[in-house]
Parts: sequence; structure tokens; C-alpha cells
Amino acid sequence: MNREEDVPKDPRALTSDGAVTELLPELTPDPAQFTADPHTRYAQLRAEHPVQRVRLPHGAAAWLVTGGDEVRTALTDPRLRNDIKHSGTWQADGGFAIGRNMLQVDPPDHTRLRRLVAGTFTHRRIQAMRPRVQRITDDLLDRVVPLGSADLVEALSFPLPVTVICELLGVPEADREAFRAWSAHMVAATDPQAATAAGQKMTEYLAGLIDDRRHATASAPDDNRNGPLSAHGAHRPVDGGEGGEGGEGGHDVLTALVRARDEEHGALSADELLGMAFLLLVAGHETTANLISSAVFLLLRHPDQLAALRADPSLMTGAVEETLRYEPPALAVAYRYAAERLTLGGVDIPKGDPLVLSVAAANRDPAHFTEPDRFDIRRDPATTAAHLSFGYGIHHCLGAPLARLEASIALYTLLRRCPDLRMNTEAGDPAWRPSLLRGLDRLPVRW
Repeated sequence: MNREEDVPKDPRALTSDGAVTELLPELTPDPAQFTADPHTRYAQLRAEHPVQRVRLPHGAAAWLVTGGDEVRTALTDPRLRNDIKHSGTWQADGGFAIGRNMLQVDPPDHTRLRRLVAGTFTHRRIQAMRPRVQRITDDLLDRVVPLGSADLVEALSFPLPVTVICELLGVPEADREAFRAWSAHMVAATDPQAATAAGQKMTEYLAGLIDDRRHATASAPDDNRNGPLSAHGAHRPVDGGEGGEGGEGGHDVLTALVRARDEEHGALSADELLGMAFLLLVAGHETTANLISSAVFLLLRHPDQLAALRADPSLMTGAVEETLRYEPPALAVAYRYAAERLTLGGVDIPKGDPLVLSVAAANRDPAHFTEPDRFDIRRDPATTAAHLSFGYGIHHCLGAPLARLEASIALYTLLRRCPDLRMNTEAGDPAWRPSLLRGLDRLPVRW
């Protein structure tokens, strides 16, 4: 792929008045078609070259990385940074959406922030959440199973992860519907004004929530507050605290973040607290909701795979991982910016240029996956696990174990309680959301 003729030529041209412009391929020449099926377009661009400059939907130019090797390399290359200040146009692009979170910083700040929250997502603590996740799933299905039909997105896929992450962070139940609406507007790719307004409302809400925790902490100081998050009871079980690791003191994660102290840097700044709360809340439910909906959709569209899973529940892990590979909850990871000039996939990337790393395209690279456009829950687990849907390297998603747990419980329970689950075509067709992420807007089913 690195032969001279394979490398894209300089995509610049002179206009009639002598100005330089870029003649770039559009990432989404047909937005509606891209929303319905982004994979065909990614395959076209990957076949041209796995690293090439494209025009994004909002008009900006960026390097699109679609090859499996190239995406994996880019995810671990220290010269590619997450901090927008490494962008050549960062002052015009703007700053951080809400606060300053782990996806927008690099070491050593990233190392410090990740260490402070990592203790909440250990294997032991995630497994301790299993009974509560099961209970929420059962309660949600109790409401709709007698009805015989439902929109699965509204009935299960969204409310399950929203409830789990909001309980984990201590968001009051009365506020969760508004939070969900703000989140949906922010990740949508169709209405910038609505996204901006939702971002402002969420910022105000989270700032108030953090303020409440600060006041509560000041009036009831914790003797252990000088320890790292994982050592001072940062996580109470999401079922309200019936034992479990880290449950002493009954703190939610947001309270723990307010109390957290780093020996070298002290407490989190206001921007960091805001960013961490935003990241955990939005990433903690949007991607998991997409994963659950996509898994059900794909199984219903592939009845042979559904029959295999019903006959052998041990295939559940394969079903979840193949869904993650085949239809990842996000099409791409956060932007990367070239902190210095570098070469990727035989292409020269100038300092300051932004890159979009498409995990969706990498997950279907035929160089890494046999028949990549075939959905197969019985793939070799070692091969399927090579997907990049949760990222790779130091920015690998901390919440991946929780997402997998929720998806497995939701899928197993749904199939057990609705043995004749099928599409409800009379209620309309499933529809993908035009969004920065990859998820269904609705999934009508019946049983």
C-alpha cells in the first residue's frame, strides 16, 4: 500500500482568481445513504487509500484513517495527540465542549485523570453491579412484556444504561429524562443550534450537581478523602449499598471525584470535574444503548445467528463482540492532532493537521477479518477481539467491561423472556440516527 502510485496526490488546486483550494472527496456525498450504511463508503475510501484527506460533513478538512493497521498505529503513536491545542487551527475551532475530560488530554494529565477514576471500573466492582443491572433489566421488561410489542430503544436499550450510569454518579431520577434529551441533541449531527443549547443546559446542570457535592463534602468531610479514588470508597454499589467493595461511606462516583486528591496536583480543577462528569454520563449510556439495540437488530436480521445463540447461550460473548466489530457504537474515536510532522500509511501528515480514526472502517478491513461484511457470532474469539470499537492503547475505554456486562444481561434476559421476538414491521422500520455515534433511533419489535 505504500508504493508511490498508491499515495494520494496533493489535493490542492488553483481557482480562477489564483487562490488555493482543496479538491477533496466528500466523506458523506449522500448524507442519508451514509447514515443508513456508512460501511460501503468507508470501504470505497479504504480501497483508494487507507489514509487520505477528506471533506467532513460540516465542511472542515481532515485526514481520514480507514485501514486496520493504520488506525491501530495511530491510536498508539505519541506524536498524535488528543489535546485540541495541537491543532493548527484550534483557536478558530474552539475549545472543549464541556469541561476537560480524559478524551481531550494527553499524558501526564491523562494519566492522572484516568488513575483517579479507574478504580471504579475494576473487574471486581463491575461484577458487583451484576445483580442491580439484572434487576433494572427485569423491571423494564416487566412493564412491556405484557404488551406484546414495543420500541426496544425506548423500552430497554436506552433506559437500562441511563439508569445504571445515573445511579452510579448520583443523578436524581427526576432529572434523568432531561439529561437524556440533552445528550441526544449533543451527539446528533443534524442541528448545531440544538446541540449548542443542549450543551449549555447540560453544563449548567452538571455544574450545579458538582456544587451540591462540594457543599455536602464540606459539611461532612471524609477522613479518607486524601487517598486516590480507588482507595477511599469512591464507588457504592448501584443498588444502594448492600455491601460490596468500596461501599463504605455510601459515596457516588461524582462525590468521590469531588473529594479525590492527587499527591502532586491536589484536587481536580473545576473544568476537570465538569469534563469527567460529562464524559462518564454521556459515554456511559449512549454507546451502551447503541450496542444493545444493534445486537438485537443484527440478530433479528440474521435468524440463523439468533437460532444459534438460543441453542447455545455460551455464544453470548461472541454475539456481543461480533456486534461491536460489525456495528460499533461509534464510527470513529475522538480527533487526533499531529503534534509534529509524521508519516502514516506512507502519507505525509503536516504538523497541526487533524485526523479522524475510523474504528468502523478498521473493523471491516479484509486484511484483518475474513469476510468482514458477514455477521458471524461464531467467529474465532481471538479474531473478533481484535476489533477497535473501544479504542486501543492508553485511551482504551474504561467503561468497556460495564458496557459488555449490560449488553450481555439485556440480551440474555430479552431472549429468555421473549422467545418469539421478531421485527414489528407494522409499527415501522428500524431507523439509524444521524449522529456522531452509531445507533438506532427506533427498533419496533413484537413477541
